Amino acid sequence: MQKTYNRRFKTNLPFQKVVTDITEFKLMNGQKLYLSPFMDLYSSEIISFKISSRPTLDIVINPLKEMIESRPNLDHRLTIHSDQGWHYQHSQYTNLLKEHKIFQSMSRKGNCLDNSVMENFFGLLKQEMYYGQKFKDFQDLEQAIHRYINFYNNERIKSKLKGLSPKNYRRQTFEIIY
Repeated sequence: MQKTYNRRFKTNLPFQKVVTDITEFKLMNGQKLYLSPFMDLYSSEIISFKISSRPTLDIVINPLKEMIESRPNLDHRLTIHSDQGWHYQHSQYTNLLKEHKIFQSMSRKGNCLDNSVMENFFGLLKQEMYYGQKFKDFQDLEQAIHRYINFYNNERIKSKLKGLSPKNYRRQTFEIIY
């Protein structure tokens, strides 16, 4: 049985608590684009993500593998929190978590507040980059999302991170912690 964070989203350690979800974008021509990011709650950094035209299993497996490969070797356990979507209950996903000794946490059924940090990121992304814009095609929107995530990680400062961007906060504090 999976447990939830019980909305305890704060952590003092990088790669201790990670959240993920999938969001959908619609283009003017009716085409859809799906984004699946993994966010480290320590710094709010998007540590991996995948964009796809279809919400297949790969949209969560590929960024999970990328996150696992890029994760430093740390002494504490990693927990990944998601909603109860089919992607996160699929045996390929859960087996990958078990193989790497990653604990799985899931939101209570129908309770988006249990993953509010990721929902807030999606709202911010769409407000600052998507709403009111006209993207000519899939590639145009995909490039805009890549640019935004790069901006969010490297330049967008957050008061809760002492006025630093997510990556700068992680870089500066990681050396102090370890």
